Amino acid sequence: MAASLRRLLRPSANALIKGIQRGVPRSAVPLASVRLSSDTAAGTVTTVRPVNPLHQQTLEDFGRYVGECLPRFVQKVQVSTQGELDLLIHPDGIEPVLSFLKEHHNAQFENITDITAIDVPTRQCRFELIYILMSLRYNARIKVKTYTDEMTPIPSIVAIYRGAEWYEREIWDMFGVYFTNHPDLRRILTDYGFEGHPFRKDFPLTGFTEVRYDADVKRVVIEPIELAQEFRKFDYNTPWEMFPNFREEKKDVQFQVESGDKKEGEKK
Repeated sequence: MAASLRRLLRPSANALIKGIQRGVPRSAVPLASVRLSSDTAAGTVTTVRPVNPLHQQTLEDFGRYVGECLPRFVQKVQVSTQGELDLLIHPDGIEPVLSFLKEHHNAQFENITDITAIDVPTRQCRFELIYILMSLRYNARIKVKTYTDEMTPIPSIVAIYRGAEWYEREIWDMFGVYFTNHPDLRRILTDYGFEGHPFRKDFPLTGFTEVRYDADVKRVVIEPIELAQEFRKFDYNTPWEMFPNFREEKKDVQFQVESGDKKEGEKK
């Protein structure tokens, strides 16, 4: 097996070495040869993803096309540095925009990869929902972003993407974003009777309750959390301090001997 694989890849490696010696551009070398170029001393290629202007322009044109088709809901179109298209939409346009991206013949984003959320408490609408879609037909990805607050529900897209059911349950469990018309909106990661939503920025790191097994009652009980000691903040001078000149110097504490006490070595 190894010998046959070696005989198969040997012509590509030889073509790469000869092409470099003759001054042939690397773009003219086959893809299999470029992958083997890291093993040769003369042929070393970078692993940074190059920017494709044609792909960038295609994403911008498609985003502009979606914005012209749905001007009521699409608020902003942008292309990220990773070459992915982002659509910022109004919360009322979740269902029509996602239906358009799934069913339109120029889009065909039929797979939903993930649904996630971001909590920014300083915003008026603190939660930002991100729908990540994928089109196998055009080998492309797109992110649809919208926003909401603690009290405003978001329409469920389970009727459009069946795979979004557990994703929406996870967002409800972690962030507390409510989805209307969801067939089974229950917690999915936390335990029964859990209070609060752990991924919110105002949720304490220690939580509110603790779970333990009680040998007396022979079952798992949920009790208010009790810390053995108060939270302490230790500030040590680290030898790897990056900016020692901008660190506040601590003044040495001088202990005074109270009246009536004698220092060591002092004659009585």
